Amino acid sequence: MTDTMTTQERISQNDGSLPTVLMIVGSLRKQSFNRQLAEVAATTLEGKANVRMLDWKDVPIFNQDDEFPAPKPVAAARAEVAAADGLWIFTPEYNHGVPGPLQNLLDWLSRPLEDGAPAVILGKNVTVSGAGGMNCVRDAFATLIPTLNFLKMVIAPSSFTGVPLARENFMDNKLTMGKAERDAIAHQGEMLLSNIALDIQVQ
Repeated sequence: MTDTMTTQERISQNDGSLPTVLMIVGSLRKQSFNRQLAEVAATTLEGKANVRMLDWKDVPIFNQDDEFPAPKPVAAARAEVAAADGLWIFTPEYNHGVPGPLQNLLDWLSRPLEDGAPAVILGKNVTVSGAGGMNCVRDAFATLIPTLNFLKMVIAPSSFTGVPLARENFMDNKLTMGKAERDAIAHQGEMLLSNIALDIQVQ
């Protein structure tokens, strides 16, 4: 599937008025803190956007020998990204960087399609948040930014929100957030939607 529709055309197709924001959670664990964070973020977009969660658990390790035709899970993920007006990535921090599976997904999304069309992720509106450790995912954010820039993605004009995790969080697998963090997430959502609106005006 190629991303040939304009943002306004996608909005008309999806709902007639609301943009589509695709949440990409960088941890596949069922009780992932970042999935919980994505669910919090989704509530801030209620009534403002159609929110979808990308299911990419079956995306294989990238191998150029298997690139064409694309494996079905890859084709499905690409279709979801192509249909979205904006992406919101939620990443943990592993060894002061992004998780390998998340980088692998981005590698697949960065590749051109079978028909020679450009990668579906190029130029997409994006923002990033994350939960993990007392470092607030700063190193993972720093690792992601060059990739996002290389893919010519339009980063929403808002600081990335990092939510620290204490030992107690790991004991009960529940994400805890203060008002400042919830406000920061809400602000990120507003800035992402503002970027999408600007995109519509330009088109």
